[in-house]
Amino acid sequence: MTAMTSLTGTLAQGQLTLTKDQLALAEVTLDFAEEHLAPHAVAWDRDKHFPVDVLRKAAALGLGGVYVREEHGGSGLGRTDGTLVFEALATGCPSIAGYLSIHNMVAWMIDRYGDENQRARWLPGLCAAETLGSYCLTEPGAGSDAAALRTRAERDGDHYVLTGVKQFISGAGTSQVYVVMARTGGEGPGGVSAFVVERDDAGLSFGADERKMGWNAQPTRQVLLDGVRIPADRRLGAEGEGFRIAMNGLNGGRLGIAACSLGGAQSALHRSIAHLADREAFGARLLDAQALRFRLADMATELSAARALVRQAADALDRSDPRAPELCAMAKRFATDTGYSVADRALQLHGGYGYLSEYGIEKIVRDLRVHQILEGTNEIMRVIVARGLTEAVR
Repeated sequence: MTAMTSLTGTLAQGQLTLTKDQLALAEVTLDFAEEHLAPHAVAWDRDKHFPVDVLRKAAALGLGGVYVREEHGGSGLGRTDGTLVFEALATGCPSIAGYLSIHNMVAWMIDRYGDENQRARWLPGLCAAETLGSYCLTEPGAGSDAAALRTRAERDGDHYVLTGVKQFISGAGTSQVYVVMARTGGEGPGGVSAFVVERDDAGLSFGADERKMGWNAQPTRQVLLDGVRIPADRRLGAEGEGFRIAMNGLNGGRLGIAACSLGGAQSALHRSIAHLADREAFGARLLDAQALRFRLADMATELSAARALVRQAADALDRSDPRAPELCAMAKRFATDTGYSVADRALQLHGGYGYLSEYGIEKIVRDLRVHQILEGTNEIMRVIVARGLTEAVR
């Protein structure tokens, strides 16, 4: 059995009814990751290179608008399909897979909440990755408490004027399209609206590229809005709907990041098996040591459990199940914690080699660490789950 066949079979776990088309999608995406991402991932991380040309190659396979309806240039796929795509991509590079997950969240939000003119204006470019997208919710003083954001959008005739700062924005400076959450009304979530800002809009600028522990193959910068004047037709949905739009976008985004954690960790596990098969100690292969085999078994079991939860949440989101937000939070928390833990144990199994950058394991560990923070910290995921459990007894 080849490594690629083994990975395709692994991605099929957690879903008993994957179709032939879904299995083919996983295989094609794994082939892409193996050819276009994995060979360059360490160098991109070292050089802090954002491979826009490779993103466009991914888009040529339909991965720039995974959830966008076909009539608007997308692939029209569901959330289960998306978890297959992003897990497969992350086997090659979690950083690039993570950015593509965010880009697809932006495209979905415009497709879902935009009008026909907005969809015609932005979706063709986003689906082709000729235009890149960024999601702007977090602020320097409003991370987990997203409803407390301070960025303002003041109505001025047929325009809005946006002022504020967004923090930790993936793709910032390179992306051409920014979905920005800004306050048009009073305090709390009901006062937030959503807007599309373009990179060339006057008054929009960017902070320095952040120096990060991981995710170095994509830029992360502040987005600075200094009186950015945009036409009123750049608003997505009605005034006051922005927080709901943002949260609905995050339900899918959390599944994407969860899947990226699975892919990165699965790659680390496969590399560990190969490493232990090649290494000997005390006259025997390390792979034949029962203690190490038990570690591998635990890692595989935990990933399979996380994958099943991610697929369950994806199915719930596709069916508009009322429990979908809670299940997405569960899946994001469990899969990102599990993915990081598995990758960290894979580094340990590599011994000193795992600590060397050229082997790529320490990069996976660094990349997966941030997944426990972004798209809502795992502490906030626990808040969401606990709220669902206790609503009946309030």
